[in-house]
Order: sequence, then C-alpha cells, then structure tokens
Amino acid sequence: MQTEKIEPLQSIQLIESMINRAKNRMSDNGHLYLLWGWVILICSLGHFSAIRWQLIARPELIWSLTWLAFLYQTLYLVKKKRKSRVSSYTDDILKAVWLVFIGCGLITAIVVRRLTGWETMYPLILMLYGIPTILSGAVLRFKPLIAGGLACWVLSIVAVFVPLLYNLLLVSIAVVAAWIIPGYLMQKKYTLENA
Repeated sequence: MQTEKIEPLQSIQLIESMINRAKNRMSDNGHLYLLWGWVILICSLGHFSAIRWQLIARPELIWSLTWLAFLYQTLYLVKKKRKSRVSSYTDDILKAVWLVFIGCGLITAIVVRRLTGWETMYPLILMLYGIPTILSGAVLRFKPLIAGGLACWVLSIVAVFVPLLYNLLLVSIAVVAAWIIPGYLMQKKYTLENA
C-alpha cells in the first residue's frame, strides 16, 4: 500500500472543507430569494394590473421576465461555484430541494394547463412555493423562511375562495412573505456572520 504525502496547503484545505461542512452558519446570502421574490412580485402585480385595467392584449407575457431571471440565476450560480472552494452539505441539500420544486412546478403547470385550466393553477403554485421555502428554512434553521412557507400554504387555501384575478395578488403577498422579507433578513444575518 502506498501512502500519498499531503502538501501543507492541501491539508489546510481539507481541514477547512471539513469545518465548513460541519458549521451551522448562514451559508446563503439571500440573493436568489430576493431575485425571485422581486421578479415574481413584479410579474404578478403587472399581470393583475394589465388584466384589471385592460392595459395590454396579452398580459401573461409579463411572465417572460422569469426567463431572464433564470438566465441570471444560472450565470450567478456558475460564478459562485467557480469561486467556492467547497460545497457544504447544506448547499447540496438546498440545491436538491429547489431542483425538486422546479420539477414539480413544471409538471403542475403542464397538468393544470392540459386537464383543468388556470383557475386551479394559483392555489397549487402557492402550495408548491411553501414546500421548498419551509424545507430551506428547516435546513438553514431560519424561522422567517419557515413562516413564509406557511404563509404560502394559508394563501393557497384562501386562493380557492377568491376570484381568479385576485389570486395574482395572493401570489404577490406570498412572495413578499416567503422570499422578499426572509431574503433581506438572510442578507443581514449573512453580512453579520461573515463580517
């Protein structure tokens, strides 16, 4: 059996990697929560306004902004991965949680569009928003995310009882509660812990 010599720098990196995996500190700066919170808020309020006051013929086109946000997020994550020396278990779990959310969201959109129509879409999307938000809050041990996810679930139930147009306002409330407020709180906590 041959033993490899570990260089001092490699040894330090290995120890740092193990420590980072074991640490329970805020590893998320809230940037992507804020990105998606603001994009969804703008899209839902814009869609509501365009329908309510008949501003444009195809108000749903405002949701095209989400493709720009997705492109930005992809570039942001690639750049972040290049800079990062290690990936923590928390990062790995959160990545899996949000990938599952994206998959469930796409499947829900296809099924709803094909089988039931858009009137059932918003309650289901609000319910889905709650799942990764609560799980992320549990993984990060960050209660504002858990509260925001629970707010999404409550709003999902409320959405069944209000006219379809007003579901867009419920989506707006949901992203403020689940992603924008927690995103700013995460940003503050991250800054304090990493100062």
